[in-house]
This record gives sequence, C-alpha cells and structure tokens, in this order.
Amino acid sequence: MTRQHTAIFGWILALLVAVLFCALGGWQLQRMHEKEALLAQLPPSREAAISLAEAAAAPEALHWVADQLQFLPATVLLDNQLREGRAGIKVYQPARAAGGTTVLVDLGWLPLPADRSMPAINTLQGMQAVQGLWAPAPASGIALGPALTTTAQPQTWLATRIDLPAIATQLQLGNGALAPKVLRLDPAMPLGYARDLDLLPNTLPPSRHLGYAVQWFAMALAVLLIALVLQFRRRRRVGVGNGG
Repeated sequence: MTRQHTAIFGWILALLVAVLFCALGGWQLQRMHEKEALLAQLPPSREAAISLAEAAAAPEALHWVADQLQFLPATVLLDNQLREGRAGIKVYQPARAAGGTTVLVDLGWLPLPADRSMPAINTLQGMQAVQGLWAPAPASGIALGPALTTTAQPQTWLATRIDLPAIATQLQLGNGALAPKVLRLDPAMPLGYARDLDLLPNTLPPSRHLGYAVQWFAMALAVLLIALVLQFRRRRRVGVGNGG
C-alpha cells in the first residue's frame, strides 16, 4: 500500500468515526429536547381525568386517566431500576379498557435481593377501577440484546427495556398493539407496590444529555484535528525526504 493510499484510508476512517460521534451527539440532543418538552407540560388535574381511550386518541399530551380496566394475566418486570439507592425492578401488567385499548400499567417498584432472585408476583385479577398518569414509558437508551427473557414464573418476563411492540408480540394481545404510553398508577391507590409519579424516573435530566452531546461533538472534532495533524506531519516528512 502506497503512502497516498494509506493517507486516503486514514481520512476515510477518521471521517467515519467523526460521523459516528456526531450521530451519537445528535441522539443526545434529541433526548434532551424530548425530556424538556415533557417537563414543560403542566401536570394534569385529577378533576380533569379522562378515559383510557380518550388518552390514547391524544397520545402526545400528559393526561390523568380514570377508567375501568380488565387486567390480563401477564407480567413484565423491568430490570435495573433504582429507588432510594436500592436496586430493583418495576412491575408492569397489561390491562384492557371496554373499548379495546390495551395499556401497560406501571404497578410500582420491588427490591431485588443480592442473589437477584425474582420475587413472586401476584397479578391483579379481573376488572379494576384505576386512576393514574398517562405518560411515556421509561427511556430504553441504546437497544442491546433481546428486550424480554422468560423467568421461572409463568406468564412473567424480565425486560431490559420497555419495547412496546416486542412486549405486545410476546404477550399475544390479539391485535398485537399496546397503547403508545404507559399508565402510571396513582400512588394513593391500594394496589401494586412502592411508586411515585416522577416524570423522569431512573433516567438522565436534560442537562446531562446536553453535556454528553457536547462531549460527543468534541470527540468528533478531536478526531478530525488529529487526522489533520498527522497529515501535516506526513507531508513534512515527505518534503524533508525529497529535499534530502
């Protein structure tokens, strides 16, 4: 391989790495804007509660939901969830409204012991009157590996992220669809486990996403600057060699 070919290969590699870093920086900016938009919404009033079907018809906004839901016999346990410094899982169970809309209901958080043995989950049965916050599911981040794995408990899956299409397929929900957001059960209800209505639980605030975006863009710039310095030094060596 000639020096010219080596230089071209080096520039191609540097550009590819810089483009990758810029893409990661852009993704962090997108996450920042999404979270800023979420936090900018005023929390809905309990007095303005609507049905699940009405919430699903306006999916972008936060809604306080009050409805009668038929709970389905399946459970999704979201792994790696921290609460007050303790590691645990979040418990989700699908439920269906009279009109057919099916939503994943956030029932709250359970701690995990040191051996990470899964706790026995008692699923909710039949029709229940529920109220809660219609809100985005926890962010999945960069998806690595399968979203769901089976557990020893029947009809119970351990999730690395809330991937609604994958969950709907695994749970065989008939029409194969879940509502685009989850229902965060009201902490005042005597159902489920420990929970709150924090809009950004167990995740990064917008300012952290901005900081990471700046780091990725700075790394992209650094790669290009290093490539320029190496190119300059290579030209100087070639010039010195030709002069000698």
